[in-house]
Amino acid sequence: EVQLVESGGGLVQQGGSLRLSCAASGFTVDDYAIGWFRQAPGKEREGISCISGGDGRAHYPDSMKGRFTISSDNAKNTMYLQIDSLKPEDTAVYYCAADRRYTGCKAGRYEFWGQGTQVTVSS
Repeated sequence: EVQLVESGGGLVQQGGSLRLSCAASGFTVDDYAIGWFRQAPGKEREGISCISGGDGRAHYPDSMKGRFTISSDNAKNTMYLQIDSLKPEDTAVYYCAADRRYTGCKAGRYEFWGQGTQVTVSS
């Protein structure tokens, strides 16, 4: 059974940094497409960054380039999202997701999801 469990969210001041973690089980992160997404109240879930399985290449939508860094640790079967220079508009629930093959970094293309972790940025 595929399971994803996020951690590392919380309340942080503007300009600070966070590293979110996503522990995976039931599959190997190196073999699947994996990604980070977020959803703010009243908004659609948006892709932040994804890694295509196999080649390990990271993909970032243009709007997310610069402050977000995705990575994975195959030994721990865990993926991470580093967020720097946090802004109040980064406040959202952050989700990790996985799928058997990479077809882009859009939420609708991922089958497996974690429960989400709240990130709140104060000004």
